[in-house]
Amino acid sequence: MQNNIKINLLALGCPKNRVDSENILGLLAEKGFSFTARPEEAEVIIVNTCSFIADAEEESIEEILKLARYKKNASCQVLLVAGCLPSRYKAALIAEIPEIDAIITPGNIKDVVSVVLNSLQGQKVICVKSNNSTPDRSLPRIITGSPHSVYIKIADGCNHNCTFCIIPQLRGKYKSRSLEEIVSEAQQLVLQGAREINLIAQDTSFYGTDLYGQKKLPLLLKKLCKITELKWLRILYAHPLHLDQGLLKCLAEEEKICAYLDIPLQHVSPEILQEMGRGESSIEDFVNKCREIVPSIVLRSTFIVGFPGEKRKHFEQLMRFLKKYNLERVGVFPYSAEEGTKAAQKISQIPVRLKKYRYHQAMSLLKRNSFTNNKKLVGQCFDVMVDEFCQKDYYKGRYFGQAPEIDGRVYFKSKQRLSPGEIVEVKITAAASYDLLGEKYHS
Repeated sequence: MQNNIKINLLALGCPKNRVDSENILGLLAEKGFSFTARPEEAEVIIVNTCSFIADAEEESIEEILKLARYKKNASCQVLLVAGCLPSRYKAALIAEIPEIDAIITPGNIKDVVSVVLNSLQGQKVICVKSNNSTPDRSLPRIITGSPHSVYIKIADGCNHNCTFCIIPQLRGKYKSRSLEEIVSEAQQLVLQGAREINLIAQDTSFYGTDLYGQKKLPLLLKKLCKITELKWLRILYAHPLHLDQGLLKCLAEEEKICAYLDIPLQHVSPEILQEMGRGESSIEDFVNKCREIVPSIVLRSTFIVGFPGEKRKHFEQLMRFLKKYNLERVGVFPYSAEEGTKAAQKISQIPVRLKKYRYHQAMSLLKRNSFTNNKKLVGQCFDVMVDEFCQKDYYKGRYFGQAPEIDGRVYFKSKQRLSPGEIVEVKITAAASYDLLGEKYHS
């Protein structure tokens, strides 16, 4: 047992990284390690990094350098770097930051205990094996966020060949977890207090294809809906190519599944989509189909501006789409040329100034769109899941059209004392650009 060894972990990046971090903590807890939120008190510091785009890499490196100082002026004996950054830059990290004692990549999380123990014995441990391994059991977890709203990673890796994305190189091919494994984890999390489960993967809509020979997300959803105390299910990171009518009908029919889809569309121009290595035929038809089958659906998407070869006509086509279809939740990112991707090698790169200009133009439109959409909700009543208490009689929560952490919130008044995870009816009384104001409804 390692009761005297304290671990400090910093998780960077997306919810998929958070789940990996929670698995790391769970594995270490099983062996008796203890944890601290204060890095200056820890004998082992772990940084779970992100390497999706350049900004994420810079943040990861800055945090590693900041935490490396605790090896000199605190009790830190081991600095372990995990996640996507060492998958990409193992040799450079070791050469440039000698304070790093160990490296572990996403496909090897189950080895974290032996990596930590060997590092504490003074070994330099580089655990970089295949990222294509799939755990043969559900790994233990320590939930680090709100226990009433949790993430479950149903698969890892990606089989798509988007020319701008480095993820397949970092996390390997698509690997689904079994239906039984996911349902078992969900049941355990609900027993621990989870009332909302957010399903995540690099592409949730592709789930099951590698294991069962066909897409199994609708079946998984139906099984999860049978968990009595579970109130909300949410699908994040779906891909339009694999989002078929069967899945949409499942959303329309099952009350526990939020009428909400996170679908990164990336662009609307067929020419740019082809250059991106995306296979979508008509984004407009896709959006129309979603809204026809699930009339109340809230669509979240992301788009890239300034992709190599994007001409003014392509950008204007995107802007017309955003105006006309007015998706409820949209993020826009200026293209980032990632080393090792096909898009980064294209000669038709867009100047940084032009990328920034297009980004700000799009964001200005999207802010107006969001305010317009929110104003339409004023006067309506929604079931709202309580996230936290703010101050006297005021709470922060979300209705079904708001995913945790990435969307706006509902700030509402209630004289009745409420608890996180509780669902109450709220009447929307006012709207801001991203958030809503309301009060607990009394019939």
